[in-house]
Amino acid sequence: MEDTYDVIVLGTGLTECIISGLLSVNGKKVLHMDRNEYYGGDCASLNLEQIWEHFHEPDKPSDKFGQSRQYNIDLIPKFLMASGQLVKILLHTDVTRYLEFKSVEGSYVLKGKSINKVPATEQEALSTSLLGMFEKKRFRDFLMFVKDYDTSNSKTWHSIQPDMPSSKLMDKFKLDGGVADVIGHSLALYRDESWLQEPAATTISKIMLYFDSLSHYGKSPYLYPIYGLGDLPQAFARLSAVYGGTYMLSKPVLGLTFDDTGRVSGVKSDDGIAKCKTVVGDPSYFKDRVKQVGSVARCIAILDHPLADTNNAESCQIILPQNQINRRFDVYVSCVSFAHNVAPKGKYICLVSSTMETGDPKVDLAAGVKLLEPTLHKFYSVSPLFEPVNDHQKEGIHISKSYDATSHFQTVCEDVVRLYKEITGETDVSYIFVPKKKEDEQ
Repeated sequence: MEDTYDVIVLGTGLTECIISGLLSVNGKKVLHMDRNEYYGGDCASLNLEQIWEHFHEPDKPSDKFGQSRQYNIDLIPKFLMASGQLVKILLHTDVTRYLEFKSVEGSYVLKGKSINKVPATEQEALSTSLLGMFEKKRFRDFLMFVKDYDTSNSKTWHSIQPDMPSSKLMDKFKLDGGVADVIGHSLALYRDESWLQEPAATTISKIMLYFDSLSHYGKSPYLYPIYGLGDLPQAFARLSAVYGGTYMLSKPVLGLTFDDTGRVSGVKSDDGIAKCKTVVGDPSYFKDRVKQVGSVARCIAILDHPLADTNNAESCQIILPQNQINRRFDVYVSCVSFAHNVAPKGKYICLVSSTMETGDPKVDLAAGVKLLEPTLHKFYSVSPLFEPVNDHQKEGIHISKSYDATSHFQTVCEDVVRLYKEITGETDVSYIFVPKKKEDEQ
């Protein structure tokens, strides 16, 4: 234990594992510790008996669920955008050699009282029942405009300058109400109405990411690992070992040591002090250096049928924009199944999540849970949302943010980039999105 490292990482949540992998691959000596005996932290993947224990359910699961070991239930399942930053980071670190991904079958959105596939091509825009006759043409024209838009070529702007608010973009094509909700929340994946004040160029780039990701597989822009997310932290552990990193599970963290300037100098454990100049970790290791900014309500449900109005999809995402359900925050529904080897044949695992607005998760999630019924079993939970408040430059302590309610990895990637920039002091970290082999050739 008493050795010196460039960086010590505390906790094996996904954010911490990605950071550990990036640092290892790019030449840092990393020690990765977790007080738990399992990988994943808040993102752990559990079998049926383990999830019964985790939620303190009485008795044991009945035979109707099938074999416990056939379940890999992610506590916080999130989908990957096929062309998104996380996939690029996975390719950069070459951790993909340890993982297998499969596309998610469908991407859906609530408008009014009906669930519809998110239209993302000109043909779908004209055929979808999501839009009225006049809306269809305006939406199709909007999609064609977005695909041609180039921030470096003013001829493609057609009066929409890159720094104009996105509300001007909606006004140009007379897109409002439910259509704007579909664009902002299910294509650009914004989480609240503040997106209308975001620069038009930002919204257009987010929509283009959706298109680019969709072009890989055709059914939806999302990917999910075979056997669930539980293998991701372990894959990064293997990767780190290849580059000389060290992982320690069931390792108590008894405190930190500091030098005379107030900068972290080591981590105490039961068998000594590991020395370092930088510590990274999740909020649970730094309770005096974070503040709570909200809470996330989640409901994990086991079903024996696909979700209604999803064309019997074996995996899908449904976004319920806040305006459509009279809330301040969107509700997210994700569904995976035996198709991704996370449940026995005929069983489906769904998660409903949202930022808390009331004191009751059942109230906050009601609009999403209604779409799942009937269910075999439901597990409700509430998790605090923490953000760091410490002076990372002075202390050398870098703290991740809690996992939000979204059912995709876009916000996690933003946090990874923030942490990596803080730790390395680099402003341009675009190289972490380039596969290592190509980077070496440049």
